[in-house]
Amino acid sequence: MLKSINHWAFPKDMQMESVFEHARLAGYDAIELNLGPEGAIGPHLASTSADLATIRRLADASGIRLRSLSCGLMWDHSLSAPQPEARRRGQDIVLKQLETAHALEMDTILTVAGYCTDDASSYELLEQRSVETFGYLLPHAERLGVAIAVENVWSKFLLSPTEMAAFIDGFGSNAIGVYFDIGNVMLYGHPEQWIRILGSRIRKVHAKDFRRAVGTGQGFVPLLAGDVKWPLVMKALSDIGYTDTITAEVGAYSAYPLQAVYDTARHLDVLFHGEPR
Repeated sequence: MLKSINHWAFPKDMQMESVFEHARLAGYDAIELNLGPEGAIGPHLASTSADLATIRRLADASGIRLRSLSCGLMWDHSLSAPQPEARRRGQDIVLKQLETAHALEMDTILTVAGYCTDDASSYELLEQRSVETFGYLLPHAERLGVAIAVENVWSKFLLSPTEMAAFIDGFGSNAIGVYFDIGNVMLYGHPEQWIRILGSRIRKVHAKDFRRAVGTGQGFVPLLAGDVKWPLVMKALSDIGYTDTITAEVGAYSAYPLQAVYDTARHLDVLFHGEPR
């Protein structure tokens, strides 16, 4: 497996050359970048091919792999939104993700299947809209050779491993899979069980830790500080033959932002090797 971290862990104003250099110094194999709003540091909605070529060159020069592209823009543009214009905007964002990932030579993008909100007319209609939207997107993913990986999030949708597996299998395409978030599932399940059921559907993995007694977003804590049974999780990943990135999705520290990058690298070493190194 590859030791990776999400770009969100770095100071927001840090230039990409420094981001890659600190990732190298901390001992990471890869970084997960994020498609941001126009003008953001890193890939964004208005990035040109020259912009992306520069990012790819900087990553290569640092020996850092680029394997996946996340995005925080879908909360306001759900692929299952009742409003057609919101769904179309969501489709456009995912298409930009696919094109950006292809240009950066990544093989996977992260997206969210939908959100079951108070104004949703029904769970069945939410699922129908989501399926229709992915049906439109998948030919583009197949053409570009980039997989769409659906993340399990607190969206009140796809809340069991069997439901998630059936959703993915229903498309009959290798261009869609699961982006499995270990910490997100702790509120309503056990990650080691999800991993064994989802199996080869898992394309990428997010590593987060969570304290169940808190029960809110404040329950996310640094790796090894929560209730995740990491030895069981890592064994389950090994048993299904997973060999890709384990990407820590953590926030920067408030006083010394960059220290989170270095501390998390050591935490991942413990997960990978079963003891401090």
